[in-house]
Amino acid sequence: MQDSFETGRELSDEVAEHREPDHDIDPLFVNRWSPRAMTGDSLDAAEYLPLFEAARWAPSAFNNQHWRFIYASREDDEWETFLDLLSENNRTWASDAAVLAVIVSKTTFDHNGEPAPVHSFDTGAAWENLALEGARRGLAVHGMAGFDYEQAADVLDIPDEYAVEAMVAIGDRAPPETLPEELQEREQPSDRKPLAETLHRGGFE
Repeated sequence: MQDSFETGRELSDEVAEHREPDHDIDPLFVNRWSPRAMTGDSLDAAEYLPLFEAARWAPSAFNNQHWRFIYASREDDEWETFLDLLSENNRTWASDAAVLAVIVSKTTFDHNGEPAPVHSFDTGAAWENLALEGARRGLAVHGMAGFDYEQAADVLDIPDEYAVEAMVAIGDRAPPETLPEELQEREQPSDRKPLAETLHRGGFE
């Protein structure tokens, strides 16, 4: 793992080359991006469990904590099960991750059993906490929609009241040259739309 608990203090060189925030925010938010290149090495539990601990402290409606993370590390018997869920394109690089996780959300409230309209919203907050903590630690953390949702629900025995939301790959970072050629040029932080395109005061337009 990169020795990098200082990533939130200033923009990293690779990020500064591609991103510039318009307002004064903590660099941790800008430094977070989604690398694909990973070493294929294992991580100790002490290196990846803090990411899930960060997710634990996300806000949620009625403190319902809708999120659940189902994971396997490279050493687990279930590793191939998780890997087989991925699309072919994602499998080409995510096979070098140290941890693969499926993120699901509880669609009902615990206190009354009623539908929870914000279950995905709250689970997204937990995912962002996880991703930010991973960035702070210099790890590669990459969320994915390219996998078989129905198969995940089936092989992981996910109850009906939970919705499959996404998968995530976590691992030690590797040089872009370790990726398939068609992915190497994409291995850089992406920019964002101007704030004016996503922020609307008083109404949508």
